[in-house]
Amino acid sequence: MRFDVVVVGSGPNGLAAAITLASHGLRVRVLESADQPGGGLASEELTRSGFVHDVCSSVHPLGIGSPLFRALPLENFGLEWVHPPIPVAHPLDVHPTPVLERSIENTVDRLGPDGSSYQQLYEPLAEDWDRSIVELLRPLRPDISALPAVRWAWPGLASAHYAASAFVGERARALFAGLAAHSMIPLEHAPSAAIALVLGAAGHAVGWPMPRGGAGELAAALVRLLEAMGGDVVCGTSVRSLLDVPPARATILDLTPKPALDLLGTSLSAGYRRRMTKYQYGPGVFKLDWALANPIPWRDPVCARAGTVHVGGSFDEVARSERSTFFGKHPDQPFVLVTQPSLFDDSRAPFGQHTAWAYCHVPAGSQRDMSYSIERQIERFAPGFQDCIIERSTLSSMDMESRNPNLVGGDVGAGVLNLRRLLLPMIAPHAPYETSLADVFLCSAATPPGAGVHGMCGFHAARLVLRRRFQRRIARDPAYALGPNLRLGNKD
Repeated sequence: MRFDVVVVGSGPNGLAAAITLASHGLRVRVLESADQPGGGLASEELTRSGFVHDVCSSVHPLGIGSPLFRALPLENFGLEWVHPPIPVAHPLDVHPTPVLERSIENTVDRLGPDGSSYQQLYEPLAEDWDRSIVELLRPLRPDISALPAVRWAWPGLASAHYAASAFVGERARALFAGLAAHSMIPLEHAPSAAIALVLGAAGHAVGWPMPRGGAGELAAALVRLLEAMGGDVVCGTSVRSLLDVPPARATILDLTPKPALDLLGTSLSAGYRRRMTKYQYGPGVFKLDWALANPIPWRDPVCARAGTVHVGGSFDEVARSERSTFFGKHPDQPFVLVTQPSLFDDSRAPFGQHTAWAYCHVPAGSQRDMSYSIERQIERFAPGFQDCIIERSTLSSMDMESRNPNLVGGDVGAGVLNLRRLLLPMIAPHAPYETSLADVFLCSAATPPGAGVHGMCGFHAARLVLRRRFQRRIARDPAYALGPNLRLGNKD
């Protein structure tokens, strides 16, 4: 059988590209080397039977906020978002816990003297979310269509250290640091503030939810939708070269630069290979999953109402941890991201018991066991936590790469976030998606707009394929770009 397009890799961007193309009536097949689709969208019983853990991503503010996913009828294919009462909490040693609530007014009530500054920063962004997110989640362009995103650009291109100077108290500074630390770069580096702005505004505008049943349910819904439109996903298929790809008018690789180079090899031009080999990956992660007899006993009960808890202390402590990791050192007191899905989704664990998930950033390729350091940090704000543990599962950075070759060195961000990566598309908007082969394209999180479970890298790559290989132009906004075949996938 000849296909119009073959997609290699079934992560959220690969599936997004396939769905976009299938919606325009193209014959699409997705090839996946793992036994299940989804890439980082996977859920498994990592500890004991009945305890469902998310292998990589777990909480998805950009998933529910994605212009593409919001345009798709995923709820008709089994996806249900679970919203914790509070998106984010950040416990401190001596101060009341700052929390990011859906309501900006409730958030600022706990920030003391910085409430007004926080509101002035985030309220315009949250109110403008629906209009701005379409521009933010695509390659930056110096044209008038990008004007809705301009208000994000100036503070976003700064470092978190600089942006946080607007706050005088430790509560707002710490909350901002925890958001910025998702950038996986030092908080003194630009554009770490951009991540804090986007994730904070998302928390107020759309929340930080998780798929009921686990992250794998989002992947399953995407696959069901693709199949309803006539596409398919073939798992357990190893693609080591282009010879392993069925004949097609275009091939899209949901692969970051290193595995893409391994696959394409000498078929690429020498100049393109040199550029790809210079691609800079970022730090890795060390991940822990626990089966728990009881919920984490947070000293401040408000943390038990939060879907995500940022454990790392003050702004300076978080900054010190991220700086150490970026420059190749293992922090003694790491910044830790924690979530307990079973508090809000009873399908994740046996009755009366719980699952919890945490990771910290570590130098790329690290194989050090950070279990003690992570659990000590949690115990600092939740005395008695270790007494709740029934069983733990650990995944080092290299374990993460072994499970998913896209996570080179354990880098879940698909590359270092820096100004060059952010601004390059303004000069060459199509370059990140193109290879030196006319019919081979890229769509991983290493392409714009970058990391996050939002599918927009795949959507923009699919737009380019439609233009280059099928002479079709579609809108930049998925709400107007998806083709007529999508109605075949809508059970309504």
